[in-house]
Amino acid sequence: MGSVKRYLQFVHPYKWHIVFTIIIGIFKFVIPLLIPLLLKYVVDDIINGDLTSAEKLEQLFWIMGITLVVFVIVRPPIEYFRQYYAQWVGSKILYDIRDKLFHHLQKLSLRYYSNTRVGEVISRVINDVEQTKTFVITGLMNVWLDMITIVIAVAIMFSMDAMLTVVAIILFPFYGFSVKYFYSKLRHLTRVRSQALANVQGHLHERVQGIPIIQGFALEDHEHKQFDVQNQHFLLKALEHTKWNAKTFAVVNTITDVAPLLVIGYAAYQSIVGELTVGTMIAFIAYMDRLYSPLRRLVNSSTALTQAVASMDRVFEFIDEKYDIEDDPASRELTKVEGTIQFDQVSFQYTEADIPVLKDVTLNIEKGQTVAFVGMSGGGKSTLVSLVPRFYDVTSGRILLDGHDIRDFQVRSLRSQIGLVLQDSILFSESVKFNIAMGNPDATDEEVMEAAKAANAHDFIMDLPEGYNTKVGERGVKLSGGQKQRISIARVFLKNPPILILDEATSALDLESEHLIQESLTRLAKNRTTCIVAHRLSTITHADKIVLLDHGEIKEIGTHEQLMSQKGQYFELFSIQQIDH
Repeated sequence: MGSVKRYLQFVHPYKWHIVFTIIIGIFKFVIPLLIPLLLKYVVDDIINGDLTSAEKLEQLFWIMGITLVVFVIVRPPIEYFRQYYAQWVGSKILYDIRDKLFHHLQKLSLRYYSNTRVGEVISRVINDVEQTKTFVITGLMNVWLDMITIVIAVAIMFSMDAMLTVVAIILFPFYGFSVKYFYSKLRHLTRVRSQALANVQGHLHERVQGIPIIQGFALEDHEHKQFDVQNQHFLLKALEHTKWNAKTFAVVNTITDVAPLLVIGYAAYQSIVGELTVGTMIAFIAYMDRLYSPLRRLVNSSTALTQAVASMDRVFEFIDEKYDIEDDPASRELTKVEGTIQFDQVSFQYTEADIPVLKDVTLNIEKGQTVAFVGMSGGGKSTLVSLVPRFYDVTSGRILLDGHDIRDFQVRSLRSQIGLVLQDSILFSESVKFNIAMGNPDATDEEVMEAAKAANAHDFIMDLPEGYNTKVGERGVKLSGGQKQRISIARVFLKNPPILILDEATSALDLESEHLIQESLTRLAKNRTTCIVAHRLSTITHADKIVLLDHGEIKEIGTHEQLMSQKGQYFELFSIQQIDH
């Protein structure tokens, strides 16, 4: 029950709200317990009482009047506040958990996201957290209220007839044993079912994002079969869970159904032999419903709580994911950057089982220099530049910034000094202005507009239906590749960082867009230390230094002219691209 103990840390700030809700709930549940006593009084003392008809009517009038006041005026506000505060507490706790999870998922490394589907992460933050609400509403409130109701009902029944009460509760131990027996199996099956649902969600999320490919390749039937595999798997696990759940209800409800029959038989016998009044018998049978309804709810609660605890397990399993990139306790904030970068015998592999992607890379980049990394795909170019903002940490060696190991700086302060323009421009489904302002959320409208002008984006933005307030759609789907890229560049202009990383920022663009983007990138790189990963070599001939990487090793370094005169791998690559064009 480690997950429950950890979950209670989120509950603790609201403990007095929960106590208050339980106190209100006691009044809510106790009031209906008066009805069987009312029945007994009406039958024994009014209907069968030694009174005149007028006296009976007068007593009935008064007792019903008082009861109506309790149920119509007193009980409704009690019911309202109990429901409201129970849901309020549950919602607040879920808010706190999701807040912590979002903070957590922002700190997980790219390594985690490269191995985990987005849909699964969403499933844990949304579905599993929502399932844990049952623990708050049911486990911390309703279960206690049901148990208090049972205790009060048993106490009242004992005051009426002790032996009949013993008959009423004789099956309680069987009930407790059956719930305990089914609980552990249900918890396991619930976890398996939740994982299967997360798999469906992850698969669906990927396919919805890939609809253009599915439709473009006419893969609808194929993908329907692929989805059916995931859906069938979930159905199988859901039915296994349902089967065990049904067994639980079949056994436990049999117990709760047999108990009233025992009471009816014994109470009728006592009434026939004159040891029990008819009113007491009617009241007892009414109390059996009051006694076993909470018991049935406890069965429902135990299965719901099983699901809630299984979801807690998955939530805390996610929270326990280790951070690959963490600040050292002695790390300090990076406030001023000159821009000198040194790779000192840097090697890197994604996991211990993988082959090294980079091998003993040693390279100096001076302040304000533009350095281009070129070579065949898979050579390690993008990996090398992704080590600078610490998206990954080196396996061995070190990277120095202005003479200091980048691991000596707090990672967020390091990244705040670096501007990124990637091949795949990631935009959010907000306005153009929002996406540019991510470079500096405190920027004024004028500063956003100036950044857009510097990135050659202002003119096309003004042509959009709502200008800077135009929503770009998910991942910028309403914009062309070149337009998205220019917004990404505007974002970096607004950030104004001393270090710039361009990872194939102009590949896969038309010539007009490439020209506009190349112009803005040249403007952006001025007076900044710039690392460029380039596929088209014609775009980096101006670089101060060109580094050719092959299978994770530096093979050639020099200016464009120097490398061309060496007639090595760079010369061959450049010549082939010139022929292609």
